[in-house]
Amino acid sequence: MRKILAVAVMLTLVGCNQQGGAKEGAGANPQTDDQKTFYALGLTLGRQIQVFDMTPEELEYVKAGLTAQVQGKEPTVDVQTFGPKLPELARTRSTARAAKEKEKSKGFLEEQAKAAGAKRTESGLIFTSLTEGTGAAPTASDVVKVNYRGTLPDGKEFDSSYKRNEPAQFPLNGVIKCWTEGLQLMKVGGKAKLVCPADLAYGDRGTPGIPGGSALVFEVELLDVQKAEAPPAMPPMPGQPGGQPGAQPGAAPGGQPAKK
Repeated sequence: MRKILAVAVMLTLVGCNQQGGAKEGAGANPQTDDQKTFYALGLTLGRQIQVFDMTPEELEYVKAGLTAQVQGKEPTVDVQTFGPKLPELARTRSTARAAKEKEKSKGFLEEQAKAAGAKRTESGLIFTSLTEGTGAAPTASDVVKVNYRGTLPDGKEFDSSYKRNEPAQFPLNGVIKCWTEGLQLMKVGGKAKLVCPADLAYGDRGTPGIPGGSALVFEVELLDVQKAEAPPAMPPMPGQPGGQPGAQPGAAPGGQPAKK
């Protein structure tokens, strides 16, 4: 609900800035930097409300409500009555859309699994080595440095470190399951294609720009692997000569609660 309210506030700000004589349809072809920035804001907001999976007609109702609000017109709907219905509508639409996306992805995943050189793992990940690496292979606890490009099954690109001209670096156990598993099958210097079922990616919820239930495709270059550094050992506490440094009563090694 917070995201929906944030979208409503941002849309109101956009509408307020557009008052004052903008021609109908002018926003489809932004020219100035301000116009392009507002257009980019619209794209961002559109991603956030994709969860409603609206028809063109339903989108017109959203525009009508926005216009009434920012122009101070009398609304034709009581927001106190129907506003609270937004979260449930979002959940219903999101679930239905995820089911449709999963059904669409089935054929795509089967086709990808039959491609030359492709290997489907037990989890459902479809892995294809494009260039064999010769360096170290990461473990789940390592930090990896990669270049990558991510696309939807229809080929639409949703993310690319190449376009940012900056490799990404992150702990391998802090990303989607598809990456955690797939990059451990690679070595530094290698390049691979990872085809990820939704359950190994963003699941039924999706994320802005990626529909819930959608399969994803990544081309990944593994540039470097850094072993995760162990946290520094704590010095022995007073009164604990020779004991477990920093250990608390009833704690097992590593600070975890002792099993009873």
